[in-house]
Amino acid sequence: MDIKKTVKIGDTFYWEMGHRLPYHSGGCENIHGHSYRLVVEVEGTTDRRGMVMDYYELRAIVQPILSEIDHCFMCSTDDQLMMAFLKDSPFKVVYVDFPTTAENIARYLLTRIAEKLKTHQGIEALTVRVSETHRDFAECRCEFR
Repeated sequence: MDIKKTVKIGDTFYWEMGHRLPYHSGGCENIHGHSYRLVVEVEGTTDRRGMVMDYYELRAIVQPILSEIDHCFMCSTDDQLMMAFLKDSPFKVVYVDFPTTAENIARYLLTRIAEKLKTHQGIEALTVRVSETHRDFAECRCEFR
């Protein structure tokens, strides 16, 4: 019987960001922010160097994406109150077409990172885990075929 062996590597990243959840019935409907943590895991077969991927390559992909949202206010285009409030504002705002929950932010980052990784040889899966606090997380995974 043949057994396929894969290896998983990971790295951790941090960024600061504000948002609000207009459809939340608690405090999160207010403008607030988090010190976010992102764990990125890449799984696949090792290359001739013995690596799934060089950590520097992974950081070179993830850091520019996080730089776009670091110290920004992430605003859903469905949030009419914030859209009106932020109109013509001088602040760093990133507009997205989804409610800015941890689940959707994880899916957003997974999509952005996967787009950059899809041509990398030997990578079979990508997992991202987004944490807003030290207790909670949202995780998304995709497989490359």
